[in-house]
Amino acid sequence: MPAAKVALSTASVYPESTAAAFEIASRLGFDGVEVMVWTDPVSQDVEALRRLADAYGVPILAVHAPCLLITQRVWSTDPWTKLQRARSAAERLGATTVVVHPPFRWQRAYARDFVSGIWRMAEETDVRFAVENMFPWRYRDREMMAYAPGWDPTDEDYRHFTIDLSHTATSRTDTLAMVDRMGDRLGHVHIADGQGSGKDEHLVPGRGDQPCAELLQQLSANRFGGHVVVEVNTRRAMSAAERETDLTEALEFTRRHLLRGESCDSSPGGRAARP
Repeated sequence: MPAAKVALSTASVYPESTAAAFEIASRLGFDGVEVMVWTDPVSQDVEALRRLADAYGVPILAVHAPCLLITQRVWSTDPWTKLQRARSAAERLGATTVVVHPPFRWQRAYARDFVSGIWRMAEETDVRFAVENMFPWRYRDREMMAYAPGWDPTDEDYRHFTIDLSHTATSRTDTLAMVDRMGDRLGHVHIADGQGSGKDEHLVPGRGDQPCAELLQQLSANRFGGHVVVEVNTRRAMSAAERETDLTEALEFTRRHLLRGESCDSSPGGRAARP
């Protein structure tokens, strides 16, 4: 087993429930889960999540704050209240990380104070607020900048980052160059894949064109101290068995390349070192 823990995002089992994600994570041998807080009432209920973690013996390693368009009314319509509740949930559940997206451009007051506000909240807790890289929205030949201050969090001064390899594919970003810019502030990884289309694909790692294997080996060689979370799209699976086949493949791919990295020397330049 690699030193870095490999968790299952509860979003990876959609349209199955949050509760189903805990059962699947336990049976397939994941080290924990990242809870995507969304419209499923269980994902919003700290006590229900605690009972699931205890029942299946699967710790909650991270909480993904409700930052999606479909979750704008989850845990309040005020974005700072959402983050405060995410921090409280993480503290009560023993999670080390809150994953947060940059604001939408139309959230003007929130966007204006986001960088300083994230720093302020981070200084009030041991929980990491890891800001995730996003992407421009595209339709045919048009591109919309939907996030502010921007979709690339390395343009700003944050204490911790989340790298998502489906998002680097969608934004057509050089993934390893972004990881270099994040440096020792890289605190969390969403492992997935993509082919650079206009869609956020979240393919099983190894099925797209992202440097998933290289990144995992690099992280492990540099003794990465965060968590690696499998966040893939299985909604097109024709059966529960097909979904679990995809998740098993993703887990095995991730662990295999983390283990390969442990046998390598640390790469020059301190890429993706321990946060």
